[in-house]
Amino acid sequence: MRAMKQIVAQLVSDAIATLPELADAAADLSIESTVERTRDASHGDFASNIAMRLAKPVRKSPRDIAASLINALGDNEIIDKVEIAGPGFINFYLSPVAFHAELETILEAGEDYGRQPQRDHPKILLEFVSANPTGPLHVGHGRGASYGATVGNLLEAAGYPVSREYYVNDAGRQMDILGASVWLRWLEASGVDVDFPKGGYRGDYIRDIASEIDTGGIEVVTAEAVTDGLPENTDDNKDEYVDALVARCKELHGEDGFNKIRQQSLESIRDEIRADLEEFGVHFDEWFSEQSLTQSNRVDDALAVLDERGMLYKKDGATWFPSIQYGDDKDRVVVRDNGVKTYFASDIAYHFDKRERGYDHLIDILGADHHGYVTRVRGGLEAMGYEADDLEVQFVQFVTLYRSGERVQMGTRSGQFDTLRQLREEVGNDAARFYYVSRSNDQHLDFDLDVAKSQSNDNPVYYIQYAHARITSVFEKLADLSLAWDADNAKATMDNLSSQQEKALMTALSRYPEILELAANNRAPQHLVHYLRDLAADFHSWYNANKFIEDPDNVRDARLALCAATKVVIANGLGILGVSAPDKM
Repeated sequence: MRAMKQIVAQLVSDAIATLPELADAAADLSIESTVERTRDASHGDFASNIAMRLAKPVRKSPRDIAASLINALGDNEIIDKVEIAGPGFINFYLSPVAFHAELETILEAGEDYGRQPQRDHPKILLEFVSANPTGPLHVGHGRGASYGATVGNLLEAAGYPVSREYYVNDAGRQMDILGASVWLRWLEASGVDVDFPKGGYRGDYIRDIASEIDTGGIEVVTAEAVTDGLPENTDDNKDEYVDALVARCKELHGEDGFNKIRQQSLESIRDEIRADLEEFGVHFDEWFSEQSLTQSNRVDDALAVLDERGMLYKKDGATWFPSIQYGDDKDRVVVRDNGVKTYFASDIAYHFDKRERGYDHLIDILGADHHGYVTRVRGGLEAMGYEADDLEVQFVQFVTLYRSGERVQMGTRSGQFDTLRQLREEVGNDAARFYYVSRSNDQHLDFDLDVAKSQSNDNPVYYIQYAHARITSVFEKLADLSLAWDADNAKATMDNLSSQQEKALMTALSRYPEILELAANNRAPQHLVHYLRDLAADFHSWYNANKFIEDPDNVRDARLALCAATKVVIANGLGILGVSAPDKM
């Protein structure tokens, strides 16, 4: 289906086609990009600057070009009038017929209204959250989850084929530390008193995991066997101490024994993360294991490609990638002098694998502390023969919680906020999903818990959902009064929708496809949030001014059509945001 903006742009394009001089000059111009909604209704519904864009190549004044275009437009039932404004803007005033036709389109399309036809290209791989499986998801991860899920919904609404992926960082030192932390808590529960590492994972969830894992075949050892000969467990020495503990666990139980503890530990946390996200309405097509990159030799494959293209060099016994050539601040090691491959090697192998799986455009949604990551990974792709722009990165800034005007301290101590699950339990999924995307992802988010929980007009998500529920109640009341909505009659009597409030509401509804496109193209869900808030305000204002159930049939049917169309758009928009559209509040 075409949005109103596209229809107006097509009228302009058709007019230009009848004027050869203008047609040649406009051959490489996107006509739709010249058409915009007006900010002031007194200037019409749409305005185009096409005449000013063509003035230089055709060597005519913009106002003369505008006059020629208006003459070429001819009569059209969706156009009430067209005027030239200022230096050569063309202002279009749409007729009521245009808005009535859009209402019919909304009602006929239903949940598909605003969605673009499915396209085959480019195939998009959207990676988001990807929190390390070393503990439960925290409040910051929740913002990345909500943002990523909503961007995925927007891209699909725009017609793009999208796959959602969670990259499980289940290899490397952090997993070793997790395994050692669980091992020590298991020993502790077995009566062995060992000084817990300051560099270990200390949350209560570690004790929970330790009580649940299968340690069959792994013997309980003494405290002396664990700590004998280890460095001091101090803040200054915490990394050395925890690494020594990892080595000691492998020494005492063998690689297989240690891997048994480590693998069960990460699987327990990964499964909890998956369940948490599923309950939050965030779903992934693939949970991609970092371990699989090594098991499938994908890291070696990527490094081989770089080596064949002359993009690796040796220094001090290590293998380096010349990332300075691609804008990085220094070259990066991919294989250390001891033969161990680095995280960076895994990063470029992972993105190499994404492209090899047939994805054309890669979108990574990362925390705000990952800025340095982008340049070198793009450099890795470019060095392997892909385009640097194949990788797009969106950053998600931090979240601050407030209650009663006071900042909520987030930590692991009892009674303080830390996890996404705690937040969801307090404010609910709908409020969390909504507020997380209510502000641009590259700006810090202040999350007011009191507002998010309130059932008042001060709470935007409640205000929008209430509009949907209110419309449901209208049709229920209609049935209670033994009345019925004649949708066919509504189509024939839409001339009754003539008030300024009705025009404002119909105009707002017609903007929905444009808002979806804007939000998808800019990866900016906040545009949809603000739109739905404004739409709800237009609806409530109109509803409060009209007691239309008792109106004559023709007026009532037309106004019920406007109600039904509003309900469709609100439900569709909330669905994109991952928020429910309740029938009762």
